[in-house]
Amino acid sequence: MAIKVEHELHTRRRGRNLGVGLLLVGMVGIVFGLTVVKVLGLSDIRQFETFDHVARPAIEPASIEAADQLRATDEVGQ
Repeated sequence: MAIKVEHELHTRRRGRNLGVGLLLVGMVGIVFGLTVVKVLGLSDIRQFETFDHVARPAIEPASIEAADQLRATDEVGQ
């Protein structure tokens, strides 16, 4: 014979858990929405690849030129 009576503590916990779950789903929705807006707002997909805070000469032609100039000045100084 199973006991079916639910204590009021369990009812309150269920309500709190539901609230926390809804907040988590809301935060995930906001982050996903911001990501979609950022990606769709780009006029060129290469802009998305270049914003990673790392110099990538394969993408940035100016970086290649700067590296060549730096190498040339180092060779002259030696």
